[in-house]
Amino acid sequence: MDRIFAKKSLGQNFLKDEAVLKKIADTFAVTEKDLIVEIGPGKGALTKYLIQKKSSTLCYELDTRLKNILLSFDSEKCHFIFDDFLKRDLFKDIGNIDGNVYFIANIPYYITTPIITHILNSGLDVSGMTLLVQKEVALRFSAVPNTRDYGYFTVLLHHFFDVFLLFDVPNTSFDPPPKVTSSVVKLIRKKHIEIIDFSLFDSFLKRAFSQKRKTLRNNLGIHDFEKIIPILEKYDLPLTIRAEEVSYELFVEFFRKLV
Repeated sequence: MDRIFAKKSLGQNFLKDEAVLKKIADTFAVTEKDLIVEIGPGKGALTKYLIQKKSSTLCYELDTRLKNILLSFDSEKCHFIFDDFLKRDLFKDIGNIDGNVYFIANIPYYITTPIITHILNSGLDVSGMTLLVQKEVALRFSAVPNTRDYGYFTVLLHHFFDVFLLFDVPNTSFDPPPKVTSSVVKLIRKKHIEIIDFSLFDSFLKRAFSQKRKTLRNNLGIHDFEKIIPILEKYDLPLTIRAEEVSYELFVEFFRKLV
């Protein structure tokens, strides 16, 4: 059973570096009331460290070939759901718990954004995430305005979380080795988050960044741009400003006025 090979179609690259696995598992101090959610546990390399914590653990795995291996970790405090994470009702699966919810996982790189979007749109009050992702993606997550990597998903993430790049992971730490360098990124939920409609904000940001060479006025053509001119004047910003020049906080102000 241990000779199960990674499926390219599922974006599987099994992390085998024990030192890295332990560092990922230790990124949050958890209590007995808390829940750790792991996406794509694979052969349980990270799971074996997560279940040593005081918290409960819930793991989602799509590859049923791994069922017998993973069920060896099953216990009163560790459970598995063998299904497509993106199709699950996370609020129904997890519900209201007394403690914090943390997502800690080595996620498939080709669906990184859909996974995080699904979590953000679930209605769960997520306290934090530690995710192993492609380095290029991690740089987009942590980008600042006026840089090449700054985009709509950067703004979306930073509305909810403070984002930290922890460390890089070389491809030799995986089996099979991916063709890219990976990075561990940590997201810590902000204490004060303005409540806004997630789907509308997501769509708004996608329009704002739809064509990076065009001005914000052009990209937001369906909105009444005149409404945000006073905001631009307040911060002494030009009417020809582009999305990549707008801070996270300012996008929320624009959204409140335009949507």
